[in-house]
Amino acid sequence: MPVNEGLAHEQWVRYSYCRERSHNEFIKKANRCDQFFVGNQWLKEDLNALELQRRPALTINKILSTISTILGEQIYNRTEVLFRPSAGAPAEVAEALSKVWMQISQNNQLPWVRSDVFCDGIIRSRGFYDVRMDYTDSVFGEVRITQLNSKNVIIDPDADEYDPDYWQDIHVTKWLSSNDIAVLYSEEDAETLKYRTGTARYGYDHVDFVRDSFADNPTVNAIPLAPYDINDASQLRTIRTIDRQYRKLDKAEHFVDVVTGDMRLIPQGWDRNKIALFLERAGGQLAVTKKLIKRIRWTVTAGDVVLHDDWSPYKHFTVVPYFPHFRYGKTVGIVENLLSPQEILNKASSQELHVINTTANSGWVVEEDSLVNMTVEELEARGAQTGLVVEFRKGAQPPTKIQPNQVPTGLDRITYKAEEHIKSISNVSDSMQGFDREDVAAKAIAYKQQRGSVNMSKVLDNLERTDWILARNVLDMIQTFYTDERMINITHDDFTRETESIVVNQEDPVTGQITNDLTIGEYDIVITSSPYRASLEDSQFEQAKALRELGIPIPDSVLIENSRLLRRADIVKQMQEAAQSPEAQQQTQLQMAGAEAEVALKQAQAQKTAADAGKSQADAQIKANEAMGGDG
Repeated sequence: MPVNEGLAHEQWVRYSYCRERSHNEFIKKANRCDQFFVGNQWLKEDLNALELQRRPALTINKILSTISTILGEQIYNRTEVLFRPSAGAPAEVAEALSKVWMQISQNNQLPWVRSDVFCDGIIRSRGFYDVRMDYTDSVFGEVRITQLNSKNVIIDPDADEYDPDYWQDIHVTKWLSSNDIAVLYSEEDAETLKYRTGTARYGYDHVDFVRDSFADNPTVNAIPLAPYDINDASQLRTIRTIDRQYRKLDKAEHFVDVVTGDMRLIPQGWDRNKIALFLERAGGQLAVTKKLIKRIRWTVTAGDVVLHDDWSPYKHFTVVPYFPHFRYGKTVGIVENLLSPQEILNKASSQELHVINTTANSGWVVEEDSLVNMTVEELEARGAQTGLVVEFRKGAQPPTKIQPNQVPTGLDRITYKAEEHIKSISNVSDSMQGFDREDVAAKAIAYKQQRGSVNMSKVLDNLERTDWILARNVLDMIQTFYTDERMINITHDDFTRETESIVVNQEDPVTGQITNDLTIGEYDIVITSSPYRASLEDSQFEQAKALRELGIPIPDSVLIENSRLLRRADIVKQMQEAAQSPEAQQQTQLQMAGAEAEVALKQAQAQKTAADAGKSQADAQIKANEAMGGDG
């Protein structure tokens, strides 16, 4: 698109307003939390001052191990998304939607993306997904779910809700090269921006800024380009783009279900023929109406160049947030509350080491010109060495060691208390990290670990809330863009790893009915939490083993399925094939015949025992009668 100074300036003003009101403070907090997490926990001026005084600056990074434990809790607790029919929607379509979600999750490696977003949340207090349609690999389009750098996402400062559907707008700022712009937008815009070095209105902020990357401070001016490398400038990501999605009033056409009254926005780009075909397929159940609504407008600018400006094809913002703790617009992570205890631990440990060092080499008192075998400077450098021999001049005062200051009482307690503060604030105890004492009972450790997981329930509950918002947005995209017939291939997440294929939106050429029509119906989203499969299998194996020991006939395949054996699927398959062989069937028949014979034998023995008992009882009765007759 051509240069549009008015629209670009309007975009920049809103971006600057949102950035200055709340985002800059978040950036400061996020940077500090990031630095503490990776171990850069001292200010540069403090390090320089300590170095001049020849004092140690220790970094004992307890935050890394603490956060790693919390990340492990998230990894070992997965969620499953299921769709259930609502308002009379077909149950088979709900099942097909669940399988479509499974395919989308597998294609996007969603468990790993989810862990990255969770990590951003607990470290910086904000993590974000980006959900949109991607047409790179398929002309029909596929849902693409990626992670956004939370520092680049600027939230509406006036919003106070967790769900982005209640936000007025959202900005995502990105750093692109001119090649990226040529691919995503247009070659003309790329050429316009290729050699930009700033404008009077926007300055250098839109072409050069410190950002997160593999390099510490990547800037276009850091390494001058040689004349023969001038074309490489097209590969440098030095152009800031401002991607803004915001709500705006508009009259838009909707499909209306004449039976239920439900409405759905007609996707942008559908012409009259496609709308008419869709209405014909609905069999008179749908109609078209216009309604004044808040639609999402999507504008992307770079400096004074407007790269994109149109209505968004999506019902929701493409950004989905995760906040570990959320309180009316205030987001709180885990690391930010551990900064002070970590600083206390580092400073107290450094001071303790300094005191120990001064104890070992506290200094000397030497009479002038009294040393024979060394100079004063050598004594200063070697005075703390073991086995040092000092020779002094006869008649002179011998060198005397300065008595060091005593270690301040309670200094070691400060480090202990700092560590305890980190544990109590993060809710990560020694039991959760596997560092409990050896004399603690296993049941007590298990209970402590369970209570530790309860303490993190809110953090994980908000993650499930984010899962629900993500599933809702994906469901709307599926029902809007997955309108053509397509094959869905999934791999089941069980030990067999079996594959399954289903066809959706398939039209019967005879009846005209659509099988697994994803475009119609309303569905509820169910989020279920389950342990990580490895942990679940261990628990299942122990329970199955205990039940078998109690005499309950647990099949062998159940034990093998939940064991930690390699190639379990092959073992179960071989067992099943062996069970179907003629020899196995013959052996089974023999075992059944033997069992039947044994049952018959026991029945005969029982009958004989009963008959003998009856005969004995009759004989006893006869003898009793005879005895009574003789007495008479």
